[in-house]
Amino acid sequence: MRRPIVTERTRVRRWEERDRDAFHRLNLDETVMRFFHMRRTREESDGVMDELNERLDRDGYSFLALDAGGSEAAVGILGMAIVKPVMPFAPGIEIGWRLLPDYWGKGYVTEAAAACLDRAFAEPDPVGEIVSFCNEENRASEAVMLRLGFSRAEDFDHPSVPADTHPHLVRHRLYRLRREDFAPERKMRGD
Repeated sequence: MRRPIVTERTRVRRWEERDRDAFHRLNLDETVMRFFHMRRTREESDGVMDELNERLDRDGYSFLALDAGGSEAAVGILGMAIVKPVMPFAPGIEIGWRLLPDYWGKGYVTEAAAACLDRAFAEPDPVGEIVSFCNEENRASEAVMLRLGFSRAEDFDHPSVPADTHPHLVRHRLYRLRREDFAPERKMRGD
């Protein structure tokens, strides 16, 4: 995923300096972050953005900037990453996304995610399976996973979410997609 992934209406690429304000908004917006237990300061957001580029250089995977709708800077985050070892389904590769509310409901996430999956499954040494997960109340992300062909695998308690302060955010749903079950034409269905 080191090379940008371009579709008719989206571009998934490395984070750039011009994205810092948008990335901070993604990490602070109450609507975007309602299923996450933390909000990040500007300094923390800048550090995470730099770390995401470092992960891309090191691992070949990362959560990247999403351009859509003729945007001047990123309007979301989308990409793949190595599953953190603390997760009950590690090891593996996950795909995930977040999008600024002004860009919801236009199919950008489904389109860009399908292109990322297509590349991952078509590499010379292709990934055999990709996972995705979300809070059990996050119906919008679940809908995208289903449109992409993911199948619900299991529910789990997220080990990084503090149950004492955010009990409603602990329970998550895991979805799996095997390479042989991926149908690239799904990207035309939109979200």
